[in-house]
Amino acid sequence: MKAIVVYESLWGNTAAVARAIAEGIGPDARALSTAEAVPAVVAGADLIVAGAPLFAFRLPTDDIRETIRKKAASFAAAPDLSHPALRTWLDALPAGRGRGAAFETRMWFSPGGATGSILRGLKAAGYAPLARGKRFGVAGMTGPLKRGELERARAWGARLARAARA
Repeated sequence: MKAIVVYESLWGNTAAVARAIAEGIGPDARALSTAEAVPAVVAGADLIVAGAPLFAFRLPTDDIRETIRKKAASFAAAPDLSHPALRTWLDALPAGRGRGAAFETRMWFSPGGATGSILRGLKAAGYAPLARGKRFGVAGMTGPLKRGELERARAWGARLARAARA
């Protein structure tokens, strides 16, 4: 099974979750940033799991990323804005015939979500939803991840792999 876990990550939290999900899926799964997950790499994927941080109660937009860029100096760590937004990546995702799943990193009290938008983007490209979206918690806007979240991510990756093979 060709499985790709694609992520947008500004402070490394979403990237860490993506790597843990890929570990759970199995040794052949790859966790890739949106810059690395080019069409040639994604082509023929049986499973695409995509994730991003939640900002302003939704999947980050270009306007949100621009605001973060302008405020970068006010954060303890600089955000990584070197890769495309997941929203942009989804819009350019070539048609496929696999399954899809979505995750987000968020502070628990956020009323909105990003996984619905991600699942819709995957489905529009031909990746039928395999599971409901999954949320992983961070302690603050820039992290760190809450305790136990990487273990939850690995376990979810393993469940996705079993469901995809069934």
